[in-house]
Amino acid sequence: MRVLVVEDDADLNRQLAEALQGVGYAVDTATDGEQGHFLGDTEPYDLVVLDIGLPVLDGISVLEKWRRNGRIMPVLILTARDRWSDKVRGIDAGADDYVAKPFHIEEVLARVRALVRRAAGHATNEIEIGPVRLDSRAGKVTVDGNPVKLTSHEYRVLEYLMHHRDRVVSRTELIEHLYDQDFDRDSNTIEVFVGRLRKKMSADIIETVRGLGYRIVVPGNAEN
Repeated sequence: MRVLVVEDDADLNRQLAEALQGVGYAVDTATDGEQGHFLGDTEPYDLVVLDIGLPVLDGISVLEKWRRNGRIMPVLILTARDRWSDKVRGIDAGADDYVAKPFHIEEVLARVRALVRRAAGHATNEIEIGPVRLDSRAGKVTVDGNPVKLTSHEYRVLEYLMHHRDRVVSRTELIEHLYDQDFDRDSNTIEVFVGRLRKKMSADIIETVRGLGYRIVVPGNAEN
């Protein structure tokens, strides 16, 4: 999953980015509202962490512009603890949740997980497809109850596909949602990661749809 962090405090921006990267998210960052608005309006993020008190363009204005332009990604706003009015304005502008400063990073991570899974239509942190179970809170995958050791990139590919199990996901979509701006988008790494996943999991739940991309299927139900 790909996340945008828009926060003008350099230390907090770095802490949030490192924490999100540490649990498997691809992260882009911005330090003012204008830059944040541009990235959120042009890149396909799965979630945005947005501070309200931003220079150049404030967070509420950024959010209102995104929503007017039809951007529907979940947005978690960061507010000052004593400014309840900011929370109300943020929700009314289209925010999905908020965290008041100062906060514990673990709270932010929990709220991010909740927003991502709700956007994908899942009620819990665990997704089961056939014998495969993915726990997004723990970052673990098991097949028939046995743990499968995946690299962070392999895990990202599997998690995104399992969150979008009801449709075909193109290679381009995977690249756009799983990697930051510096990723080499002309590489064949998606194919490599899918191949590794198939070797590591005894149950092959990733179907290749020729010319279109990949789809998650229950083992035995693949359309060849």
